[in-house]
Amino acid sequence: MFVSARSDYALRAMLAVAAAGGGDGDGDRAGELVKAASLAEVQGIPLSFLQGILLDLRRAGLLHSHRGADGGYALTRPPHEITVGDVLRAVGGSLTTVRGLPAERADYHGVAAGLTDVWLAVHGAIATVVDSTTLANLLTQPQTPTTP
Repeated sequence: MFVSARSDYALRAMLAVAAAGGGDGDGDRAGELVKAASLAEVQGIPLSFLQGILLDLRRAGLLHSHRGADGGYALTRPPHEITVGDVLRAVGGSLTTVRGLPAERADYHGVAAGLTDVWLAVHGAIATVVDSTTLANLLTQPQTPTTP
């Protein structure tokens, strides 16, 4: 599994929105709406790159966007219902690729035929981890102090 900058940024943005209380999934505005510029600044993500990521997350149904001076982004569901896998698939597609194709499409013949099973097992192991880890799980992890 290769974790791209896009995937890393998407997860960091989703965690920041969740930590700010950015929505609880029931459609009300109980949590704070988080502005893209604020996310970019706090997380050290180029704003133009982040805007494309936020669009993908909105299209995938993980974020709501609210326009206007008081606008911003909020989660569509509570953090305990959004998994790392949901976010990764929203911005990157397949979790595991072999030569640019989903692991399920890897096809080998002869002595290499067993590689298909290896790639599928790797894919399954990754899916198990990312699909059982929620944003809420990550937010409750002890935070390590940053070093100056």
